[in-house]
Amino acid sequence: MEAVEKVKEYLKGTTTIGLAASEGVVLVSDKRATMGTLIAHKVVNKSFIIDKHVAATVAGSVGDAQALIRWMRSEARLYRMRKGEEISIGALSNLMANVLFSQRYYPYIVQLVIGGVDKTGSKVFSLDPLGSSIEDKVVSTGSGSPYAYGVLEDAYREDMDVEETVRIGIRAMKAALQRDAMTGNGIDVIRITKDGAVKLPKEEIDKIIDSF
Repeated sequence: MEAVEKVKEYLKGTTTIGLAASEGVVLVSDKRATMGTLIAHKVVNKSFIIDKHVAATVAGSVGDAQALIRWMRSEARLYRMRKGEEISIGALSNLMANVLFSQRYYPYIVQLVIGGVDKTGSKVFSLDPLGSSIEDKVVSTGSGSPYAYGVLEDAYREDMDVEETVRIGIRAMKAALQRDAMTGNGIDVIRITKDGAVKLPKEEIDKIIDSF
């Protein structure tokens, strides 16, 4: 119980979103890092490209998140070297879930969303600090997630193309930025298709926001 309460204490800030589109995946995150009511950092990277076909968002302890991102990148590259092909999104998610579960009594204080495109299609998984791995089409984490879900439940459809999904993800994040004090200072977006993972430039994100 002590470990669970410690996790709950830390997982209060941030908003991240993972969406599976008809032919791709979109990951969205804010850029604000908080320590209680203090805005500790205004430009924090919470969305990471792991390999050319897979990316992740993080919420929680920055140190734990950075360590797990390095771990995932290493495992993805090693798999490619050994097998001559990309690791599947499900396999990488299960690997990280096993890592988290093995530390459940002294947990990594982090919640992950892993998403990408492999041979089986577009995949999004949500991982909690105690080791669960759950596949879904729509995932949001952090304190701003109720506001994001309010938009996503109304606007998201499984048959949307990637560009439309990008717009819905940004719109949902914009709602969280406007209503959640621990979410803010900008938006990061990663778009993943069969052609690879790309982090969208700020100018493109701003243009989409201005169109709402």
